[in-house]
Amino acid sequence: MTETDNRNGPTRRTVLEGGVATGVLLATGLPVYAEPAGAVAAAAPPTPAPTKPMSLRINAKDFAVELDPRTTLLDALRNHLGLTGSKKGCHHGQCGACTVLVDGRRINSCLTLAVMHQGDEITTIEGLAEGDRLHPVQAAFVARDGFQCGYCTPGQICSAVGMLDEARAGWPSHASADVAAASVALTDAEIRERMSGNICRCAAYPNIVAAIRDAAEGA
Repeated sequence: MTETDNRNGPTRRTVLEGGVATGVLLATGLPVYAEPAGAVAAAAPPTPAPTKPMSLRINAKDFAVELDPRTTLLDALRNHLGLTGSKKGCHHGQCGACTVLVDGRRINSCLTLAVMHQGDEITTIEGLAEGDRLHPVQAAFVARDGFQCGYCTPGQICSAVGMLDEARAGWPSHASADVAAASVALTDAEIRERMSGNICRCAAYPNIVAAIRDAAEGA
């Protein structure tokens, strides 16, 4: 049967196709044209992302890697170097689970690119202990049970290590009564303020503060 029968008028198929085309035109303002069979173009294969050779020094060891320059330091650690101690939490620098030390300073590794840290000394949670001997902050967290689910703990400990060095150097915080003082008394208020970039959703904060205080007093 032809699409239009001179004796009986338009067929059921042409009426339906015309209705669909009218609907699309009203909804989008775009006309619909019939595509010939086999006219659908095959999707182009994705272009591989360019990579760059890099040298990263992590936990006193040199690593040669080749990464997309857009790779964050956190993804380089976890996905390419197998250092999964640093956790990916919010991915926006708000929870602190990914905190590592770069040249002794604590940073959110999700907010920085690996390529920016060639030549830097990067320390992750895996690099704090010396053999079987825990870092004093790690030991204090264990003694005080400063963790529950433990997901935030690597970032908390790295942040605490960096924070204690900042306090020893006399760096003030928003909680410091005298920002010009040569030394900082690590009160609980000081510890809470300085650790405010690290979130524990299990609410283990009292034990975390106590562990950091113990580590500070034992140093």
